Amino acid sequence: MSAKLDGKIAVVTGAGRGIGKVIAHTLAANGACVVAAARTSEEINSLADEITGSGGRALAVRTDITDEASVEELFGMIDDKCGPVDVLINNAGMGVFAHIVDCSSEDFDRVLAVNTRGAFLCSREAFKRMIPQKSGYIINISSVLGIRAYVNQGAYTAAKHGVMGLTKALALEGQPHGIRVSAVLPGGVNTELIRQSRPDLDVSVLLEPEDIAQAVTYLLSLSEKAAIDQIYIRRRNSSPF
Repeated sequence: MSAKLDGKIAVVTGAGRGIGKVIAHTLAANGACVVAAARTSEEINSLADEITGSGGRALAVRTDITDEASVEELFGMIDDKCGPVDVLINNAGMGVFAHIVDCSSEDFDRVLAVNTRGAFLCSREAFKRMIPQKSGYIINISSVLGIRAYVNQGAYTAAKHGVMGLTKALALEGQPHGIRVSAVLPGGVNTELIRQSRPDLDVSVLLEPEDIAQAVTYLLSLSEKAAIDQIYIRRRNSSPF
């Protein structure tokens, strides 16, 4: 696996905590130079210190992925300090969990701005760099709600369905340029987000962020001849279909 990522530049959004933090550590451990992007400087600076302290390479860049100028600044800084982007992990996400009649239009817009529009903005900037180099891999961390729905999660479900539509379009547009695009769709993962959205779930049965990081590294380990559109990872005790 290390040979696949040695010298590669990997951008991880929402890298300060939860799934993103574990993905960042895993990619760095496999030889990538990780660019950790998130809104909370303290979290990504701490992450970068942890990675470099373990002998890895990391750059922390405070970024608001809902802000077009902020995303452009992120990728401009990567151009200046790191070089061409090889991997983009669109992981940043948030949710507002309420019955549809109790969900404000402002909350709905905010959920789509982070989960869907943010992935679009980052992918567009990555494509601008990946197309000339004829290579690259974008992995979108979606959700089981990208293909299913639950009550009290209308905004989050709409946003993650949007991520899946974006993934499909990016895969088609990237194919002629040697760019692969995949989605990972986890069920309940032991993070703060799941504790907000599904307080009824027993923590002991939840997936761990490491499970998602392993799926990401698996995708990145494939030969350039192989492409996987999506990986759906469910909790073992959940319904298989």
